Formats: sequence, C-alpha cells, structure tokens
Amino acid sequence: MLSRRLFLEAGVLSGIGALTASGEVSSGVAPPVSSGRIRQSVCRWCYPHLSVDELSTMAVRLGLQGVDLLEVEEYEIPRRYGLICTMGYAGGGTISDALNHPENHAAIETALRKNIPLAARAGVPNVITFSGNRRGMSDEQGAANTVLGLNRVKSIAEDHGVTICLELLNSKVNHPDYMADHTAWGVRVVEEVASPRVKLLYDIYHMQIMEGDLIDTIRGSIGAIGHFHTGGVPGRHELGSGQEIQYEAVMRAIAATDFSGYVAHEFLPTIDTEAALRQAMAVCNV
Repeated sequence: MLSRRLFLEAGVLSGIGALTASGEVSSGVAPPVSSGRIRQSVCRWCYPHLSVDELSTMAVRLGLQGVDLLEVEEYEIPRRYGLICTMGYAGGGTISDALNHPENHAAIETALRKNIPLAARAGVPNVITFSGNRRGMSDEQGAANTVLGLNRVKSIAEDHGVTICLELLNSKVNHPDYMADHTAWGVRVVEEVASPRVKLLYDIYHMQIMEGDLIDTIRGSIGAIGHFHTGGVPGRHELGSGQEIQYEAVMRAIAATDFSGYVAHEFLPTIDTEAALRQAMAVCNV
C-alpha cells in the first residue's frame, strides 16, 4: 500500500531545472496561463526523487503557487522561489494516532504551540492534523474527543492566523480504520469547534472512494473546508482520462463558491512528472 511515509522514507534526489546566476529560475517552457480562480500547489511526498528546492524550481516553471506538506524545517524553502508552503506538518499527530484519542492531546498541543508560530512566520497558511484510527471507538465518542482536542489548540491558530485542517481520508483502500472517513463527520466536528481557524482538508480522491457525490457535498460543506487535495481514482494517479473523477466539473463547483484557499495536487504520476502536473493544472484551471 502506497503511503506518504513510505515515499518520504524511500526518497532519493535527482536534479531538474536550474537557477541562473542571479538566483532566478531558468526555464525554456512558458508556464500555463492561470485564471486565478483555483490556486494550485503540489504535494511534496509524491516526488521523493526531488528535493524541496528541485520541486520548487519545477513548480515555478509550471506556474504553481506553492508546495504542500512540508516539515517545519522546510517551511522557508519555497519562499526562495517566490512560492509558499501551502500546508505544513506541525505535530498534529499521525494518521493512525491523533485527536480522537485524548491521551494524544497534550503532545499535539505542545507541538502546535511550538510550530504554529513558526508556520505564521514563514507565511504558511495551513497546518495538518488527523482524527486517528477508531480502534473500536464509536464515531460519536471519537467526534467528541476530536472536538475536545481541537478546542485546546484553536486559540493558538486564531492568534497566529494559521488554519488547522483536519484531513478526510478513505478507510476502504488506503487507511483502514481511520475515523474521519466521511464528510458529514468532519463537518460536525468543525461546526462544534466553531473557529474560523479550524477547517477540513477535503481530499477529493479519498472522498470519491468513500462516498462520491463530490459536487453537491462540496457545495453543501464549503464553509467547513479550508484546503483540497487531488488524485485520480482508482490508483491515485494523474488527472487524465483513465480515471473516473470529472475534475474540471469539480473545480468549477469550487470556483463558484467563496473558497479562497489552495488545491494541492497529491497524485503519483505514471507518466513524466512535469507533464502530469502540467496536465493537472490545465484540467483545474477553470
């Protein structure tokens, strides 16, 4: 089973692109023209063969606005290229162990209290957190525990203008037993926390697998959503014709709302990396 952790641990570096003597990114290919309605970035873990500098160089060449899912020590790297880290790790637990188990709350609070100010300083608008696995816990109890944990940390996010995003993931294919596997559960948690700085990370790939009905769900839940991830279904590959999500229609639905955050591409290319990202950008540039 492919995972962010495995890809990050397996990564080796290889070069792409270059900088000019003046420090500017050199490229012979003009980036796609963006309408600006959908602000697009790219998830770092999907490209373990590239350093953050190399991925940032490619992002600039393509016209992306940021790099997603960076560690604290990497927050500042995209800024060298005129980009931002659009979402960072900040110690918000792990996919399997996080907010639905109260014994994790103190460690998560300590980490976020330390790292959210660093995110704010680096211009990182969002940090990620998770529900954790059920381990026999009811959804009702898990929601109550998650609300309790988020209430402990929401003022930190509010004070620094950084949004904590709780990720929705599928428990059917990639993350068995994960609790935040349906939009309604996540929306309930966000609404009970009632903070403008606590939102959902709506992963389109994961929610297509779990529940489908993407456009109506996004429209009805947009007030609780702070960030999006993409990925083709099945397989979490590029957004081409071989997968089942109509991404152009989904992006038009997002663009028609008041959403002003980022859509980060989180897929594993089966074709040339840059070509796959260029294709995804074109599909989402509505």
